[in-house]
Amino acid sequence: MFWEKKGLIYRPDGSLWWAKSHAMIPTPIVIGDNAIRVYLSFSDESGVGRIGFVEVEANNPKKILEVSKDPVLDIGIPGTFDDNGVLPSCLIRHENRLFLYYIGFQLGANVRYFIFSGLAESYDGGYSFQRVYQVPILDRRDSDLFFRTAPFVMIENGLYRMWYIGGSDWTMEEGKMLPVYRIKYLESTRHDSWPNRGEACWDFKSEEEHGFGRPFVIEREGYYRMLYSIRMRSKGYRLGYAESDDGVAWKRKDEQVGIDVSERGWDSEMMCFSSVLEVGDKTYMFYNGNNFGESGFGYAVLRDS
Repeated sequence: MFWEKKGLIYRPDGSLWWAKSHAMIPTPIVIGDNAIRVYLSFSDESGVGRIGFVEVEANNPKKILEVSKDPVLDIGIPGTFDDNGVLPSCLIRHENRLFLYYIGFQLGANVRYFIFSGLAESYDGGYSFQRVYQVPILDRRDSDLFFRTAPFVMIENGLYRMWYIGGSDWTMEEGKMLPVYRIKYLESTRHDSWPNRGEACWDFKSEEEHGFGRPFVIEREGYYRMLYSIRMRSKGYRLGYAESDDGVAWKRKDEQVGIDVSERGWDSEMMCFSSVLEVGDKTYMFYNGNNFGESGFGYAVLRDS
């Protein structure tokens, strides 16, 4: 693959109380014939994320058509799994409704935080979402004590297939606790109920790696490709790439991802949380840059060579 970078699309200007900074985990969907709506998490002055959107022109994603004035999904009530931040992860259409799989943050006492997964639905075309449950659809299990999150869901022949991030460990780097999590796989006959234990897709290549972020899977004629983020001790996040014949057994081919950090600018230190969308004859990648999306989100276009 070869991706041609097209630059930054949007970074909050700080004028909204709930969107002072960041534009994290771009999650796109086609709206009508001429627009792409990209759902993101924006941070308030305390760093708490709420989900909104930036709508852009399909033929020219740098042209912004609309930015949400209010959150489409706010944080959960105090004490729940998502009371300290929500981020989008995946969108699917199911029974004429739009479902949003999302990431919920909760602060911890003996560990920094917990991250589990929620499900919300929209009845107004994605301008607002309501929780299906107040509790996680991916909650803690013996195999995933602290992290069970960032789901990507695909529907195939009535079967729901999910790739997600799970983990039970922390590691120390220069006196700071860093999360350890891997990409795992689940199947279900329901979109809102999932088995307890996922199957790990692969392990780390070296001690430099300590986490994988936000899997995004593309299927073409029974062949699967995945973009994901590799979290490293010395460099933060970089994008990774893997291929599979069945979506379960994967081969990492990170050297073929076809894109890397820039020499300077908004994505010169980090690239992460990528998503892919086909619109007509174009294939777009939306992604975050420096400091987990503090610098905003931008896009690239897939080229033949």
